Amino acid sequence: MKNILSNVWTKRITALVSAAYAYLVCCLCYFSIFYDIHIQSGVSLCLLTTGVSIIALVAMLYTRQQIITRIASFVILPAMLPVVILYFGEWSIILPIMITGASILLFSGAGEGAKTAWGTITILLYIFGALGYFLFSSFFIATARETVIKSGVSPSGKYRYSVVNTEDSSNGSTTVYVEPNYADKIYFNQEKPLVKFTLKNMERAVHIERPIAESIDLQWETQSRADITDELNKISDKIAFTVSDEELEKFGYTFDSKLNISMTDIETEDKFAIGKTAHDVDPLPLDELNDVQLGYFGIGKDLNGYYVLQPDADLWANHEDTVGNLYFSELTEKEMKQFSVEKSNTIYLNELDDSQLAELGVSEEGDVMIFNGKVCFRFYIAELGDYYDVDSRKLSLDLLT
Repeated sequence: MKNILSNVWTKRITALVSAAYAYLVCCLCYFSIFYDIHIQSGVSLCLLTTGVSIIALVAMLYTRQQIITRIASFVILPAMLPVVILYFGEWSIILPIMITGASILLFSGAGEGAKTAWGTITILLYIFGALGYFLFSSFFIATARETVIKSGVSPSGKYRYSVVNTEDSSNGSTTVYVEPNYADKIYFNQEKPLVKFTLKNMERAVHIERPIAESIDLQWETQSRADITDELNKISDKIAFTVSDEELEKFGYTFDSKLNISMTDIETEDKFAIGKTAHDVDPLPLDELNDVQLGYFGIGKDLNGYYVLQPDADLWANHEDTVGNLYFSELTEKEMKQFSVEKSNTIYLNELDDSQLAELGVSEEGDVMIFNGKVCFRFYIAELGDYYDVDSRKLSLDLLT
């Protein structure tokens, strides 16, 4: 037995426990940045975290001379900084890991000088990190008293909502929030999770009333895609949304058909020159202009599309390999701006049929919320507008609130 424990390969294999533990701590760090934590049983989670940490600590002490363990000992405490700051107060998960990280850093096989230097750097990181977060919270996060007066889940279970009364210096407000109910990370028990992580910044305010609403009448309905399309088209024929280049091509749009003159970028006299008024601000499709109007902006058109009539030397220098006409399809967005031209990826709802909406990911039927007699949320709009992009992760200051 003694020979097995002293065997270098036994230690190297056991050192993988150190790497696994450090990896779990880094995962917790990632979760603390992008997810809120909801602990259902602090005692149970503390016992679980303590048990795992003790096993990991024993393994790390046994393999403290291995390079993997040395690296892990330097990773754990810095990785816990966001967890300590953003999950402050959740000691059932913080304390066991912090004690383990400090212990292995002190007793790892790294040199004393290296441990002292890294320990000092880590302490400074915690001091300045906590100070920075405190200052940010004090000066940039508005203080207002918020009370959740109603919450629940939509009939399909796909969305959850909350009605929040906010008391502030402006007579307060009532806000209805809706967020996805399918992006949570649940661990150890699906029905009664020991711990649950919910994505930050997924709440979308779908209705705001000022002052605070005296009565709350919130109802959910299940409506079909076709019925909502008819309803929206009756409301307006200018409902537009953005799609990708691939989707534009799939639905039969060409690059040139989506080129517009940006009416907000041109002078009033230019608007008059093409027969428009000073109040016209909507993008003007190039397809609606005749040759004379196009020529006013230095644009020509042939069977291959729109091109620059007289490119200057600088523009040619950027496209010196081009032979013949210099088409807008070869220009960058910045170069097109020189001619007040921009490409639009928006299409109007009344231009699409039901099958195309299905291709865009709109479900056949779904949830519609009615608050105090007004429709304030439709699954249809949420899916079409990609309200809830649960797969992307973007760092922002909003994650600190």
